[in-house]
Amino acid sequence: MLSAQALARQHGLPHSWCNSSFLGIIEVMETRFGSSQLDTLSTQPHMLKRKALGDTAAQLNASSKTTSVYVFDACHVGVILRAVLAVQGLIAVGVMFVTSDALTWIRQLAVVTGGALPATLLWLVVACALKRPLHHLPIYGQWTAGMALGALAGLYGCGMLAFVGFVQPAPWLASAIAGLLMAAALVAVLQWRAEKRRPASAAARLTELQSRIRPHFLFNTLNSAIALVRAEPARAEQMLEDLSELFRSALEEQGDATTLREEIALAQRYLAIEEVRFGSRLRITWAIDPSTLQAKLPPLLLQPLVENAVKHGVEPSAKGADVKVSAERRGSSVVIKITNTAPAGQGQAGHGLALKNVQERLRLLHDVQASFRCTWEGSIYQVRMEVPA
Repeated sequence: MLSAQALARQHGLPHSWCNSSFLGIIEVMETRFGSSQLDTLSTQPHMLKRKALGDTAAQLNASSKTTSVYVFDACHVGVILRAVLAVQGLIAVGVMFVTSDALTWIRQLAVVTGGALPATLLWLVVACALKRPLHHLPIYGQWTAGMALGALAGLYGCGMLAFVGFVQPAPWLASAIAGLLMAAALVAVLQWRAEKRRPASAAARLTELQSRIRPHFLFNTLNSAIALVRAEPARAEQMLEDLSELFRSALEEQGDATTLREEIALAQRYLAIEEVRFGSRLRITWAIDPSTLQAKLPPLLLQPLVENAVKHGVEPSAKGADVKVSAERRGSSVVIKITNTAPAGQGQAGHGLALKNVQERLRLLHDVQASFRCTWEGSIYQVRMEVPA
């Protein structure tokens, strides 16, 4: 690795930048792409961008397979509701085989539900409580543990029915096998749900990195920093630190969820960069209730939405636009809004991939407890999200 002074001379930078964050960015980029490829950035940026994104996409796809997404994350209201309804549906059909009229069917269904419903809830509660230790088991170990818990839950339900005298003699073996099979189906659904979350997270990181590497944003940021380095060196260094943090967040493995506090900090770094570029054209308002800062969000959720507001609201307008980010507590939920004016009108609609990714990751993390909506009202565009507090 070259020294800071050698890097400064090689890339034609002022000596005063030898201790700045810019050299840290260059070192990272040289390590990542190589010195010769980095030199092409000034003449053939699109070629370097394509290679960077291609290599990083492969890394993100590989890392997504090892992302810490808990299979037995059965604590969500949507998962519990679907599991209970599925088990209840199977029981309702099964009771039809041993009853001849509707009244008898309702009576026996109520009794069987009294044993099956607590058994189902017991399996879900235990699976949720043990999701961390079960996560460290190999895939066959997770299946074995899940089905064993199902068999025990089936025996528990049978025991309750035997206790009230509904079944005599008690079908212990049949109950254990029924619980095992139902648990196997639940494990399959939970594993499918976990697999869906991994590629969605990797796609979000790749999209974020793509927006950082695109020459338009990168060069504007570096040019702004160069313009500030003599007049306001501290501000130029802070700008490059913000850029470095955006790269780090896009490349770093951040786990299953983060907090609203961390997402706001990342969005503020991005907006600090854009404030240098747009000046008074970018008018930002923050209205954050402190009680909402611990709300859980998928990583890299808020910053792309703020960037979307700048891109479609501020950038096309000579007069600029207003961007407001708010978060408030409403009962057991947190409502997050990103609002921007659009003096230049709606403009050409994009593909909406970033918004679709945000919506999908919210649904996978919070299920039915989350909502996502985009609205146009006159010249005002708003993204509204609701998540558990």
